[in-house]
Amino acid sequence: MPATTVPFRHLFGPGPTNPYPEATLALSRPLLGHLDSAFIAAMDHSCEGLRQVWGTSNARTLPLSATGSAGMEAAFVNTVHPGDVVVIGVNGLFGERMCDVAARCGAEVVRVDFEWGTPVDADRLAAAHPNPTIIAAVHAETSTGVRSDIAALGAVKGDALLLVDAVTSIGGIELRADDWGIDVGYAGTQKCLGVAPGLAPFTINERAWERRVAKPQSWYLDLGMLGGYVGEASGAKRTYHHTAPVAMVVSLAAALDRILDEGLADVWARHQAAGVALQAGLQEMGLELFAAEGHRLPELTTVKVPDGVDSARVRGYLLDRYDIEIGAGVKQYASSVWRIGLMGPNANPGSVELILAALADALRHA
Repeated sequence: MPATTVPFRHLFGPGPTNPYPEATLALSRPLLGHLDSAFIAAMDHSCEGLRQVWGTSNARTLPLSATGSAGMEAAFVNTVHPGDVVVIGVNGLFGERMCDVAARCGAEVVRVDFEWGTPVDADRLAAAHPNPTIIAAVHAETSTGVRSDIAALGAVKGDALLLVDAVTSIGGIELRADDWGIDVGYAGTQKCLGVAPGLAPFTINERAWERRVAKPQSWYLDLGMLGGYVGEASGAKRTYHHTAPVAMVVSLAAALDRILDEGLADVWARHQAAGVALQAGLQEMGLELFAAEGHRLPELTTVKVPDGVDSARVRGYLLDRYDIEIGAGVKQYASSVWRIGLMGPNANPGSVELILAALADALRHA
């Protein structure tokens, strides 16, 4: 999808010829005031770019001034009334966090567990309760490297709102909020968008907006007050709510331009190709992948640590010798799984070759 407005970076002139300089260079530009008209233009431009990467026409699509975890909290505090039934699919750490946040909002949480490393099943979630207010799931489970079928959930949600975590999927794999029936979604900037952590791309449709909590627990994350912060696109008169992180928003605007200039479908294809190549290379090395075949994320590969190998020692060797950081597993898999991310600009053939060679060296010498 082409960008529909003039790229925001053009307001500042062209940058160097580095293929992916935009988001980083934007952070080094002189700061704008949060009420400066140029910053307002950057915010509006970011919101339009986010609509495209979310695959939505929702007017209320914006970067919340906080990380993806605050996006999760905003999603629940604005939609969960005390006593509401919330069905949550749990196939990893971030599904568990959804349960915690929903419970703190006063929800009756119906938790539906799936084996870690496998996707959530839409039919099991739909059958978990006859009349839930919300059905929630993680699209790309960061803790396990698994993709779940959100379109299938949208098809069986009935009258419930569908609330989705897209932190690790946005800008990396196919995401079509409107087509799939996502009513409320939140994400993060630090994964496939290629921006520093600090913003939570958020979207909510009219269906969910009409059912929102009038006065949620959180003043800061009250979407009713943030409508004016977004401005005319939401139908509200622009009003001051908080001092926005101006450098982060300008950085996001530049990164979204880069993604949309490349072409969203091409960005998805690039992530897919890199992930497939990495996973094939790891298996050729004799390593076993953790996530279920057919549901593996290309942007986040989970691999089992070989028996007898010190996970922390290998990770430290890669960081010290190659400046490569791979993540450990979480909870019960903390020492038995590695998580290897190829996201944003790093989803390319050169990164695949480097990681495979470096990991082979680490396994020989660490």
